[in-house]
Amino acid sequence: MMSAGVITAARVTHGSGSVDELAAASPDSQQDAVTDLVSVDGIEEAYVLSTCNRVEAYVVGTDAAVGRAALAELFSGIDDEALVRTDHDESLRHLLRVAAGLESVVLGEDQIIGQVRTAYEDARVAGGIGSMLESAVTKAIHVGERARTETAINEGVVSLGSAATRLAATTVSLDGATALVVGAGEMGQLAARSLADADIDELVIANRTVSHADHLVTELGDRTGAETRAVPLESLGTIATQADVIVTATGSDEPLLERRHLAGDRDAITPTDAGRVVVDLGQPRDVAPATDTLETITVYDLDDLQTVTEETHVKRADAAREVETMIDREFDLLCDQYKRARADEVIGAMYESAARIKERELKTAISQLGDDSLTPAQREVIESMADALVNQLLAPPTRSLREAAAEDDWSTINTALQLFDPDFGDEEVPSLFENARSEERSAVQFEATDDD
Repeated sequence: MMSAGVITAARVTHGSGSVDELAAASPDSQQDAVTDLVSVDGIEEAYVLSTCNRVEAYVVGTDAAVGRAALAELFSGIDDEALVRTDHDESLRHLLRVAAGLESVVLGEDQIIGQVRTAYEDARVAGGIGSMLESAVTKAIHVGERARTETAINEGVVSLGSAATRLAATTVSLDGATALVVGAGEMGQLAARSLADADIDELVIANRTVSHADHLVTELGDRTGAETRAVPLESLGTIATQADVIVTATGSDEPLLERRHLAGDRDAITPTDAGRVVVDLGQPRDVAPATDTLETITVYDLDDLQTVTEETHVKRADAAREVETMIDREFDLLCDQYKRARADEVIGAMYESAARIKERELKTAISQLGDDSLTPAQREVIESMADALVNQLLAPPTRSLREAAAEDDWSTINTALQLFDPDFGDEEVPSLFENARSEERSAVQFEATDDD
């Protein structure tokens, strides 16, 4: 059954908050955050999307105030200036934009649609997906797929990993360089592939689980002439001092790279005079802030990627406009879908209530006529007449309810839902025939009194 609630949402993103504010807003897991939200009284559904660039939560509540209160608790401690709150329509439109890549640091990047899917599965497992968010999230995934297959929104630099390589290249020459990628997860893999396509001499993958890094090394060996190898995180103290370019992309709660990992005499093995560069894609930070004080080290974080992605935004401006038009159309279709579902819910309740009354009155009428004396054909005539009466009586209100939904007349919709709630028929309502017989008895008694 379609929920009668409304969607509200709140978010902290790369556009509204700093890296540290994003880290503070990040839940332990998307699934746990959804579990917490749906445990709040009045919250019927919940969906949480947490990535290195955004933490977003969507809830379906009995009203907007309930939703806002639940979200305020989830984002407690976050500066108001970093937190963006949206109502029903704006929340839906924003979710479509996110899946399409219009809200990403790298416009049109491909990773976000997979992250939207993963968040959907986490929310579903946690019991947060009902009819409203089912429609919203699946619509967002559909829009994201259309945007990437029907437009050029994802041509060129398509990930933070490739953006990190581009940013590093603005500071040091990658020709003949030694590159180190810390983390073999999705973002680390993207960074490693991007670096492998550059003209580097050596690529080292450091990961907590070395076997995962070995798989990536095997894959990269087929696409690069650079020497590639995997090492454990415990080797960072040695490997980091040898690297010209370092890209970190882990989910560690604490910084993995300290100042001591990067300090040392590199003059003999640095291929350029430009020093070394570290690009920190971690959320929270993988690189301790103190490393930025080293004179020969340039440290970039997620905030700095804005500069390298501006060029991508310009190149994809036309495609972005196409996607905006697509989103406008899909948003209207989603709203129409909600309207039809809400109207159908009320209409279904109305017919269910009428069917209960019809069955009760049929039983009473047939009993009065003599159940055993009626032939099957006669019973069929009586039942057909009852069906016809119900259908003809409900046809006008059915049309009116569908028109009310199309015109956003939710007052009429909600009033009708209250009148025809399925539980309405459980009340002790006298039979129509019993009412008629009662009126006949009253009339006889009244006439008898007059005769006296």
